Amino acid sequence: MSHSAWQAVLERLDEAAELAKLDPDVHRMLRTPKRTLEVSIPVRLDDGSIEVFTGWRVHHDTTRGPGKGGIRFHPTLDVDEVKALAAMMTFKTALLKLPFGGAKGGVRCDPSSLSLSELEGVTRRYAYEISPLLGPDSDVPAPDVNTDGRVMAWLMDTYSMVSGRNAPASVTGKPMAIGGTRGHAGATSSGCLTCARVAFRELDIPMVGGRAVVQGFGKVGGPLAFLLSSAGMRVVAVSDIGGAVYNEGGLDIGALSDHVAESGSVAGFGGGEMIDDAAIWSIDCEMVVPAALGGVIDAGVAERISAPIVVEAANGPTTVDAQPVLDRRGVVVVPDILANAGGVTASYFEWAQALQGYPWDEQVVAERLRQRMEDAFTAVWARAQTLSVGMRTAAHVVAIERVAEAIAARGLFP
Repeated sequence: MSHSAWQAVLERLDEAAELAKLDPDVHRMLRTPKRTLEVSIPVRLDDGSIEVFTGWRVHHDTTRGPGKGGIRFHPTLDVDEVKALAAMMTFKTALLKLPFGGAKGGVRCDPSSLSLSELEGVTRRYAYEISPLLGPDSDVPAPDVNTDGRVMAWLMDTYSMVSGRNAPASVTGKPMAIGGTRGHAGATSSGCLTCARVAFRELDIPMVGGRAVVQGFGKVGGPLAFLLSSAGMRVVAVSDIGGAVYNEGGLDIGALSDHVAESGSVAGFGGGEMIDDAAIWSIDCEMVVPAALGGVIDAGVAERISAPIVVEAANGPTTVDAQPVLDRRGVVVVPDILANAGGVTASYFEWAQALQGYPWDEQVVAERLRQRMEDAFTAVWARAQTLSVGMRTAAHVVAIERVAEAIAARGLFP
């Protein structure tokens, strides 16, 4: 997926640059990441042998602020994928008007095959190796695929030890005990819900009683399915790595969560019938939410989607050749850089609270998150109308204009 992921980012950048009438010099700058660090990570395994992993940290653009972006641990990770994800963070932070640039990082490893102490070893050595880039004013990592609050805590602790001072603002997505924020865990899901609400409102389709299909039932899909059913939608199908389950009347999400916690997958859930994974795309519904890994909606899948709305909770779920198919069929796609930006917005709030040394009330976090997501959606929707393009293209245009404005304001050093 990787080389094509970076190519896909460049194609979207080029298309948006043309529509935004972007200065060719700025365009050239945005086509190349600012810096790419590749590190080797030797770790002593529990059996006494030493395994050497490879890790990366990429800064795509830091004109608008410190690099911001997650860290993923995945066996197929490579540098092109990290570059693509870093560029998406540049656009995502600009779209939400956050004072950050785009960064991303990760280690090529299979965390499921590592013991807890091995995982800690990988995390701490990786954090040490990339520590010259890190810091509250230069680069602020967060959790991503296969990483969580525990991994962030190790990262923050390692950076604090290396720098000789406590640095709670150097990492976000931390446990509450060491300066995490209320509402971070479900922020991506609640941001998706906000986008879904506004999309239904703009298209004048009633959300209550509407049917939703959620592909992926992990840390975003799980909470989101619950939020959608709480908002009055019927979640009629859910799939994960183990299989797919369908119930026309709507799945009991609470019971499904319990089943997944027990068995590890939606497969075998008694409150619905098992269907083929591929069949979930063609189910009659009002909204489809891809909430797993990238590249799942290709041109073939795009032909089969019956829903008028797709909300991209995952990063890069729609391939480049699938987008024109969805456009032709009149499907409104709320793109990843908008739909799943709740996570990075909550990270921004956590960073701000850590710098202030003062936690905000939960209502404040929730309200500010909703407001930012709505404002971003509205800006993108308006631009899509004036340019007569889809929301993905419009989102990239809005984001690129904001980055270009910052580059123009700062000028070129030296």
